[in-house]
Amino acid sequence: MKLILIFSALFGASLCLETFVGHQVLRIKTRNEEEVKKLQLLESLEHLALDFWINPSTPDLPVDVRIPANSVQAVKAFLESYGIEYSILIEDLQVVLDKEKEDMAYSQRDRSSDSFNYGTYHTLDSIYAELDHLASEYGHIVSKLQIGVSYEKRPLYVLKFSTGGSNRPAIWIDAGIHSREWVTHATAIWIARKIASDYGTSPSITSLLNKMDIFLLTVSNPDGYVFTHTTNRMWRKTRSKNQGSPCVGVDPNRNWDAGFGGPGASSNPCSDSYRGPSANSEVEVKSVVNFIKNHGNIQAFLTLHSYSQLLMYPYGYKCTEPADYAELDALGRAAASSIQSLYGTTFTVGSICTTIYQASGGSIDWSYDYGIKYSFAFELRDTGRYGFLLPASQIIPTAEETWLGLKKIMEHVRDNPY
Repeated sequence: MKLILIFSALFGASLCLETFVGHQVLRIKTRNEEEVKKLQLLESLEHLALDFWINPSTPDLPVDVRIPANSVQAVKAFLESYGIEYSILIEDLQVVLDKEKEDMAYSQRDRSSDSFNYGTYHTLDSIYAELDHLASEYGHIVSKLQIGVSYEKRPLYVLKFSTGGSNRPAIWIDAGIHSREWVTHATAIWIARKIASDYGTSPSITSLLNKMDIFLLTVSNPDGYVFTHTTNRMWRKTRSKNQGSPCVGVDPNRNWDAGFGGPGASSNPCSDSYRGPSANSEVEVKSVVNFIKNHGNIQAFLTLHSYSQLLMYPYGYKCTEPADYAELDALGRAAASSIQSLYGTTFTVGSICTTIYQASGGSIDWSYDYGIKYSFAFELRDTGRYGFLLPASQIIPTAEETWLGLKKIMEHVRDNPY
């Protein structure tokens, strides 16, 4: 009873959370194009209500899928009938979700001070309060800007790290464009404090901020993020209403004006990868586009996703190499090496198309085509054991190693103006 009261106080409406009792997450291995096609057929069967965490694309790449309890037997029978190999990553998703909630509840209850606990997951309100705290504590270099509002009228806040001067070259970093990727929000807020506290003590960050500004959007999709706390932990999209459809939301990383509507983006409003009615239809995307264009001197566009441990550069909407392929690939590999140096976490480096699959309407394709050479997408921990439900105990190690990769890229941007 005591634990229920803690949950109630902390989560309020989250006691209405959608249940995932009996949902399993399978990892499926495909050996050839025929097996990939069979999985794509499976994906198209809407009555099964499958949630592909990693979509079927090319042989030898693992496919992770969440299966509702009442579809588990049918899916397994389908796979077995074609001799397609699979293993169970998560036996009962609700057990993992209950543990996550319990950890959040205890971490909040056991706080011995008012300081922000970077080693746990937080609500939007808690993250926004910490942005205010950072802007207050480090007011000489940190300020909070509002660059727009979400569909449900929540503010989109960016932290600006700057030592002064106008129209200086800048680096853009964002996280949480897909709302269920909680470790990205947690990593971003840890990184915010790291940048602020390292200025004046770290020669690298001091030199960086003496030459450039950094803009950090910790929660790119606030409506979706709130929805993952109150209603459906597995929600990915925005929360905009789709005309003529009962299904809600657009995949904000298929909504950018870069090969919009091409391969890897769905025209079905009920799909998790629904592209939206038009490029920039989502106010969350449009707000970032407008900010980047109005600034006029963004030198790097870095976005944090999870999961799979990848470091990718353009393109996703087409499978041709970007003009700066050699430099981007070398820099990506250097950043991956920095990440690995801390805990041994390995990242695969390459273009989106060659590393995972074709996906049109993505943010770094837009930023690169817009003229921002250093455009990279990080897919943080892990490689599928927990997927989107990375335990809170891994937040700080994830943030620490991600920071080393980001820093390697930012140092290169600082030293190679264009």
